[in-house]
Amino acid sequence: MRRKLAAGNWKMNGTSADLDQVDQIIEAHPDPAVDILIAPPATLISGMVVQAASHPLAVAGQTCHVAENGAHTGDISATMLKDAGASHVILGHSERRTDHEESDETVRAQARAALAQGLKVIVCIGETLEEREAANTLEIIAGQLASSLPDVITGENTVIAYEPVWAIGTGKTPTLDEIGDVHDYIRSRLEQRYGSGVGKSIRLLYGGSVKGSNAAEIFDVSNVDGALVGGASLTCADFSPIISALENSIQT
Repeated sequence: MRRKLAAGNWKMNGTSADLDQVDQIIEAHPDPAVDILIAPPATLISGMVVQAASHPLAVAGQTCHVAENGAHTGDISATMLKDAGASHVILGHSERRTDHEESDETVRAQARAALAQGLKVIVCIGETLEEREAANTLEIIAGQLASSLPDVITGENTVIAYEPVWAIGTGKTPTLDEIGDVHDYIRSRLEQRYGSGVGKSIRLLYGGSVKGSNAAEIFDVSNVDGALVGGASLTCADFSPIISALENSIQT
C-alpha cells in the first residue's frame, strides 16, 4: 500500500517569521495518517528541520546542482541539502525547467546526485497548454519520464509529481478524467520500465492549483497518491484542509 503524501512547495516565499505556520501544521496534525512534507527556501531548511524534530513532517530542498561542490555561485548541492537536514529534494519543477533551462537530462543527473547522497527525489513532469491543446500530453509525459528518471529507482526513494504547466498558479485544473488518464498512463509506463513491483510502489502526486475546495475530489482519482501544493501550502489555514482531505481519502 502506497502511503499518501501531502507535499508543500513554498517556492521563493517565506522568512523566519513564517515558520510559525509549521508550528500550526504540527499542532493541527500531531499524528498524521499521511506523510507531510514542506520544501521551504534554502535559507529556512535547517531551522525547519529543528522545528519539526519531534514530528514526522519532512523537509525538502527545491532543487540541487548536479555537482557535489565547485564554482557554481548561487547553487546548492545535494550534499549541502543533506547536511542542512533535508530528506527530500524537488527536481524538474516547470519553473526550474523554464527559468533555468533545466532539461530532462539535467533533471536525471540531479536525481542521480541526490540519490547518491541518500536524499529522496520528487521529480516533476507536465505539459504546457500548447502541448495539451495539440493533444500531445501523453507523448510529452512519456518523453519526460524516459529522460528525467535514472535507471535504478524505487518506491522508497522516488516520487513523481504530475503538474500540468498551464494549471500551476492559474486557478485552472484539468478535469478529473484528464488527471486520471495521465496518472494511469504514468503508472503503466513505470511498470513497463521498472517492473510491476517497483512501478506500483512509486507514489504519484498531482499538482496545479490544488486547494481545500477541490482536494477531496482530486484525491479520489485513480493513481493519485497525494498532491504537490504551491501557494496553498504557505499557511496552515490553506494547507491543513488539503492534508485533512488526503487523510479522509484513505478512510473511504
